[in-house]
Amino acid sequence: MPRMTDVASMRHRVWPNIWDLMAFAAVMAGLVAIAKGYHGMAVPLPAPNEPVIDLDYSNLPYYALRTTMRMFMALGASLVFTFTYATLAAKSRRLEMVLIPVLDVLQSVPILGFLSFTVTFFLGLFPGSVLGAECAAVFVIFTSQAWNMAFSFYQSLLTVPEDLDEVARGIRLTGWQKFWQLEVPFSMPGLIWNMMVSMSGGWFMLVFSEAITVGDTTVTLPGIGSYIAKANEQGRWDAIFASVVTMAVVILAYDQLFFRPIVAWAAKFRVETSESQTQERSWVLSVLRRTNWLRMIFQPIFNGLRSISLWRIRFPASWKNRKPPSAATSRLIDVIWILLILAGAAWALWSVAAFVATELNWDDVWKVFLVTVYTLLRVLAGMLAATIIWVPISIWIGLRPRIAELVQPIAQFLAAFPVNLLFGAAVSLVLAFNLNVDIWSTVLIITGTQWYIVFNVIAGASAYPNDLREAAANFRVHGWDWWTRVMLPGVLPYYITGAITASGGSWNASIVAEYVKWKDQSVVAHGIGAYISQATEKGDFPKIVLGVAMMSIFVAFFNRLFWRQLYAHAARRLRL
Repeated sequence: MPRMTDVASMRHRVWPNIWDLMAFAAVMAGLVAIAKGYHGMAVPLPAPNEPVIDLDYSNLPYYALRTTMRMFMALGASLVFTFTYATLAAKSRRLEMVLIPVLDVLQSVPILGFLSFTVTFFLGLFPGSVLGAECAAVFVIFTSQAWNMAFSFYQSLLTVPEDLDEVARGIRLTGWQKFWQLEVPFSMPGLIWNMMVSMSGGWFMLVFSEAITVGDTTVTLPGIGSYIAKANEQGRWDAIFASVVTMAVVILAYDQLFFRPIVAWAAKFRVETSESQTQERSWVLSVLRRTNWLRMIFQPIFNGLRSISLWRIRFPASWKNRKPPSAATSRLIDVIWILLILAGAAWALWSVAAFVATELNWDDVWKVFLVTVYTLLRVLAGMLAATIIWVPISIWIGLRPRIAELVQPIAQFLAAFPVNLLFGAAVSLVLAFNLNVDIWSTVLIITGTQWYIVFNVIAGASAYPNDLREAAANFRVHGWDWWTRVMLPGVLPYYITGAITASGGSWNASIVAEYVKWKDQSVVAHGIGAYISQATEKGDFPKIVLGVAMMSIFVAFFNRLFWRQLYAHAARRLRL
């Protein structure tokens, strides 16, 4: 009888079930959509005066498909960048001296700064083809996604619990095995939430990535961003509303089909010794676990990836047996390395100065310095307001998985909502009530960047060990002590990651918040964002370079003098 039962069970697992049919239909629909989207990319560039965007609502599904493909291609590139760049920065002290300041500069360089110098390159890479413009658009989206993911992964690598690190050394895991079996799983909760905010950041910059204008070069690609740009240009509020609804549907779809399953899957990587009472759920993950054929097809792939992660990759024996350099030699290498870094930085500054000096003088530099100070004050004020408002709310959400499950798609939509669509209405209000644009532009700046703090603090609270929460409850730690001694120290590393990227995002947002145009009206605030926007509109490259360089210097110094010190304190004193 048991043998008959085993045979029946085996037959049941061999034949496809209803869940297999559902999953197969979804996979086929996805492949057909990808093929249709790729067909639209592999075509010649349209003529200069040929209309690319039609505001008919029936075109929105296709535009949404093209936009979503660009977003996920950029997300894949961002993951590759994150696993390489952040790992090198965390594992090598000398490389960290270069890579982290460079990352500070990269995340502070405005999107328009990337656009100004990359559009021509990618169009020349694929001459006469839409593929070149697609690469430019994907690169622009990449620049709005990669930096916060790299910072999150870097922070996780620095804060791996010491006891787990000792266990990895005790069982003699190689560096390759430790990376995939300990460090990547530990980083998953924070990295996944940063992937969400990265996707939202990509939506925020869609208008610039799909409707690109730099000087006399204009490239328009089919997508939600270019649809919004044309609707905004024509003052078509009905078309803008339709595009926002479409965007909300797309965000809900990829939240349920992609992010919610990996959030539920990654919950097992939380560092805790007691199981949380409330577990994350995903109906998609439940469907996939009930399939027979789909699991049979993908099981060899998963087994292969697991085998790769367990490869015992080691350095050659000659490297391992080599004596480490003496303290004096190590200090000498450090001095030489630092001198090389300073020489490279000096050369870069000299190159920028030589290019800028062709048309500008020291009075222009002083003017740019002053307007950058104005933007710095706006960024600091916005960051302070966002921290006071959102840190307590985000901790409350992160400690309640059921609430986080409901809030997740809503937060993604609000973070993705291109608030620059509302800037036209802001122009009308500022002019109608004679408001001070230098003050109100601060509100516009923080509306698009506060979400970096929200998502990172939610990630920190959701990853907080349940056993530590239970210990705090047993010792009756409540009220102000609970906040200052339990939760805030626990989420501080995540908050710092969010604050650094929010700071960089705020500098980027100043480009669209300090210089706003709506039909024939415009408002201009005093700030570096308005300076760069106006220079880009005129195609004045020396001013663009000066503005981007000044902004990058401000961000790099502020991050180094404040955020990095706080980062080091969190990594040293607040590790689990």
